[in-house]
Amino acid sequence: MDADVSDSPNPPAEPDRPDHSAADEPEDGARDASGTAPQDDGDSRDSGSGDGATSGGNGDGGSGKEAGDGGTAGTAAPESGSGKDGDGTWAARPEPDGRKRHWLRWTALAASFLVLVAAGVGWWLYNKLDGNITTDTSAAAELKAYEKDRPLPVAHDAQNILLIGSDTRSGDNSAYGRDDGGSQRSDTTILLHLAADRRSATAVSIPRDLMSEIPSCHTEGGKATKAQFAQFNWAFELGGTACTIRTVENMTGIRVDHHMVVDFAGFKDMVDAVDGVEVCLKEPVDDPDAHLKLPAGRQKLEGEEALGYVRARKSIGNGSDTERMDRQQKFLGALVNKMQSNGVLLNPTRLYPVLDAATKSLTTDPGLDSLRDLYDLVRGMRNVPTEKVQFLTVPRQAYRADANRDELVQPAADRLFTQLRKDEPVAVVPPEKNNSGDSQPDHSSENPSGEKPGGTDGSPTPAPTYSGSNAADDPCGS
Repeated sequence: MDADVSDSPNPPAEPDRPDHSAADEPEDGARDASGTAPQDDGDSRDSGSGDGATSGGNGDGGSGKEAGDGGTAGTAAPESGSGKDGDGTWAARPEPDGRKRHWLRWTALAASFLVLVAAGVGWWLYNKLDGNITTDTSAAAELKAYEKDRPLPVAHDAQNILLIGSDTRSGDNSAYGRDDGGSQRSDTTILLHLAADRRSATAVSIPRDLMSEIPSCHTEGGKATKAQFAQFNWAFELGGTACTIRTVENMTGIRVDHHMVVDFAGFKDMVDAVDGVEVCLKEPVDDPDAHLKLPAGRQKLEGEEALGYVRARKSIGNGSDTERMDRQQKFLGALVNKMQSNGVLLNPTRLYPVLDAATKSLTTDPGLDSLRDLYDLVRGMRNVPTEKVQFLTVPRQAYRADANRDELVQPAADRLFTQLRKDEPVAVVPPEKNNSGDSQPDHSSENPSGEKPGGTDGSPTPAPTYSGSNAADDPCGS
């Protein structure tokens, strides 16, 4: 019995098999005195393989394979390559090299550090932009006091935002004129209507010299002013943003949802942030008051020149405020086109300077005083086609009592206000200039008010059409 015991581990017990002849199976006793199986020569291995094949051919594939393997049945399994130990179990994986573990650990630490740094920088930038915005709490309080007198919103999800360009000469704006005690008037006022489906935007300019019914408002010191019929931009001087909003709402019947006030410095910085805006001049301009000296032709204006261009009045064209508003609208259209065509709204590295410039000079109501609110507003506008970003001025004419003032043209003005209030479409066409410099529609079928009459044959009434432009227009186009 001792002679049959091997020094090496025994192979696992084999399962019961059918009996085979002695010629087909090696005998267990065929070992030498050392207890190891004798080495087979080449003929023995060939024979073993053949028996296995033959047995498999007789239908006992399992027995044939075992018999064929019998020639190597006591040899040790290789240490690598098969992935198993000699007893048929999976071998343990080798331990990773210590240097590799060290490298992986440092890579993970570095990646974590970069993530933390990026998050910290992003948070800092967000707070910086968020902190740039000034909240107009006084206007919100004033409007709340007169809530019962304000119009109710008609088209839900549409938004009406009043954009006010302040002409204050205090602080950084002192270079543009005399600061008479910090008083200010609205140099530019635009009612921006964003359609509920965010597929169109209509910006309506309100002339600063338009004669309007200004309600009783409160001054910054809390003193009540008297209601009066005066030029529109007096409202901002008398009662600030809240008084201007109430004047617009009384005039149009449109609920103003939000407002933004931008000063001169902010406008310049925004133009610089988009690397200038292209305009086209028919004649050279030399206006010391507007800090503007430009040759004729197509050219790109940077911040300071752009500000002078939109503010200039007597040195360009016929010097009318009407023409200046048309020029402002076209410049804003070119600015919108520049931002969309260059991917500014979708490129964080290019959008940040624009947001930084805008927020530094921006005063808004509490509903738009955070970066998240402004981002939601911009995101809603980025899919508006440039040809659907429209600019026009309220239908107006020279005031009968004073040719230096304006008055609304009815019923065209009320029709425009009704369309915007109900969130219904408005169309614009390029104006033709007459000898007086006033903008007139270029369709002979339209009436002098600028409104396109609807059909009388039962077909859908077409959108009323007014003189204006859109952001897709070429500044040098005819």
